[in-house]
Amino acid sequence: MIHWDAHACLPIHPQASFGPIAALHAAGVNYVSINVGADMNPVPQVMAVIAGFRATIAAQPERYVLASRIADIRQAAADGKIAIGFDLEGAMPLMDQPEMVGLYHQLGVRQIHFAYNRNNNVADGCHDVERGLTALGWRMVQAVNEAGMLMDCSHTGRRCSLDIMQASSKPVIFSHANPLSLAGHGRNITDEQIRACAATGGVVCLSGLSFFLGSDYPNADDVARHAAYITDLVGIEHAGIGLDICFREEGLDDTPAGDFDPGYWWPASAGYDQDKPPSFTPVDTWKLLPAALEKVGMNREQAALVLGGNMLRVAQQVWRD
Repeated sequence: MIHWDAHACLPIHPQASFGPIAALHAAGVNYVSINVGADMNPVPQVMAVIAGFRATIAAQPERYVLASRIADIRQAAADGKIAIGFDLEGAMPLMDQPEMVGLYHQLGVRQIHFAYNRNNNVADGCHDVERGLTALGWRMVQAVNEAGMLMDCSHTGRRCSLDIMQASSKPVIFSHANPLSLAGHGRNITDEQIRACAATGGVVCLSGLSFFLGSDYPNADDVARHAAYITDLVGIEHAGIGLDICFREEGLDDTPAGDFDPGYWWPASAGYDQDKPPSFTPVDTWKLLPAALEKVGMNREQAALVLGGNMLRVAQQVWRD
C-alpha cells in the first residue's frame, strides 16, 4: 500500500531542513510532493531551492529518493525510504514559455498548477477577476500533458479550472482543495469542479488547512469527513490526500525578493487575516487517517485508494517512465 501526500511545503529556501519529510515518512507516507516555488517567488529563488533540495536528497540516499518514475516510488517503499517529487504553484516561474515545462520536469517537478490565488498571463487565480484560461494557457496545458507532468487546478479560478480540465488530454487533479459545500472559503471548490475533475479520471486531494476544513483545530476526522463528501459525490476513485502542511524553520527567511505584498496574495476580502494565520493538521494525522476513514464508512480497500491508490493510478497514466 502506497500512502501519497499530494502537497507539502517546506520553507522556500535551499537550506531548508528535511526533518519534516522524515517525520512524514515516520507517520507512514511513502511519497510526498514538495512545493519548490509559487507565483510570488522569482525564478532565481525557485532554481536555488530546486538545487538545494536536490542536493539534500542526493546527500542522504539512505532516506530519500527523488522519484522520476512510479517504479522509483514502489522501490523506495520496499527499501524503507520516502520518495519525493517537486511541484510548482503557479505559471509565473515558466516565464510565459511552454518550453520551460520540460526543463522543470527534468529537474524533478512532477506537478504544477497555473495560478496562485491571483491572475497571471496563463490562468486565473481563485481570488481574482474571472477571465478563463488564456490562449497561452491552452498551450501550457498541452506542454504539461506532453511532459508527463500532473496538471493541478488548486488555487485556480473556477471558470479557468473548468477550461483546464476541458483542455487537458490527461487526468487533472486538485492536489490540495476541499468542497465548498462543507466550508465556504473562496479557495474551496464547487461540486461542478469536483464532477469535472472526476470526469477527466482525476483526483481531488483534501487539504488539512483549518480555513478550508472549517475547523480551527483540524484533525483526521475533519479530513475524513471531506473525503467522504468527495466519494459520495463522484465515487471512491476520485478522492485523495494532500494535507498542505506548511512547515516553518526558525532562522530561515524565505520571503520573496522585491516588492512582496502578502495582502495581495492572501487578500483580506477573501477572508485572510495576516495576524491570524491558519493552523494545519499535525503530521501524525497520517497515522490516524485509516481509522478516521473507516469511521465515515470506508472499508480497508476503499481507504487505501484514498490514502494513495488513486493518486498512484493517475500518476501511472500521466508520468512518463
